[in-house]
Amino acid sequence: MTTATIDRLRDIARTEGPRLEKLDALEVLRWAADEFGRGLAVAASMQDTVLAHLASRALPGVDVLFLETGYHFTETLQTRDEVARRYAVTVRDLRSRLTVAEQDEAYGKDLFASDPDLCCALRKTQPLDEALDGYDIWATGVRRSESPTRANTPVLAFDERREILKLAPLATWTDEQVEAYASEHDVVTNPLLAQGYPSIGCWPCTRRVAPGEDRRAGRWSGTDKTECGIQL
Repeated sequence: MTTATIDRLRDIARTEGPRLEKLDALEVLRWAADEFGRGLAVAASMQDTVLAHLASRALPGVDVLFLETGYHFTETLQTRDEVARRYAVTVRDLRSRLTVAEQDEAYGKDLFASDPDLCCALRKTQPLDEALDGYDIWATGVRRSESPTRANTPVLAFDERREILKLAPLATWTDEQVEAYASEHDVVTNPLLAQGYPSIGCWPCTRRVAPGEDRRAGRWSGTDKTECGIQL
């Protein structure tokens, strides 16, 4: 990407960001679709599929990027398949350069236990970084209400590390708004959400959350790790 293009994207983030803060999520995605067309990609963990559903309305056929880490719950993979079947989107599976077996051979068995940051880097961050090279803007489902580390998430920002725009259409949404949209539009729902998993990642690093615990307490439980790194 040229310096001129990077500067243009930075200018868009600076000038459009404050305006987009005042729009609803669908309007934000329609702005991105109008401005960038197929240069827009949506990252989806298949925890809930509200963002993918909204994106399908804003840009039918939009690329939905799913990080196929090799460690997902069966329910998450079933959710991905149902999204591909029901929504007007193009689901792209992003995979690590190494299979799980090859990673075990290179770094030792169960890297997720010995070095979860490296495991996330190899199976999530690197594949996403490589895929995003082909886009101008990517949308994430991060919401400010999810955790203190996400409380200041802007609706639009320039992703300095990847040198593209980063969009968070749901940044201002509450849990109640997500649930209301999902109910109103009969969106595909990961069954694990109703089984005590309010935040869903790879199965080795995700546990059920007890009543009263933070909704992300089940992620990397027993460690000081709070994010997989793809949002950085």
